[in-house]
Amino acid sequence: MTVRSFPIILPRPPSGRPLLAAMPKMKTHKAASKRFRVSGKGRVRRPKAGGNHGMQEKSRKRLRRLRKNDMVDSTMQKHIKRLLPYG
Repeated sequence: MTVRSFPIILPRPPSGRPLLAAMPKMKTHKAASKRFRVSGKGRVRRPKAGGNHGMQEKSRKRLRRLRKNDMVDSTMQKHIKRLLPYG
């Protein structure tokens, strides 16, 4: 005689979600989240380099240009979006 095992069906909680836990959440790469943001269209924004020190030697025009954000190259977007799963 063989014994069959049947899955135990648990009652649903009031929220309507199943009681089984989902897979673990993916972790965001914190260094990337501090440097990059995903725009509304899905492109990745980054700050421009060279605007932190040595300001006396740089022209005002150059410093104004460095204030603005820039976009990450399309070849690198896939790599950065992998680091920002919820971005």
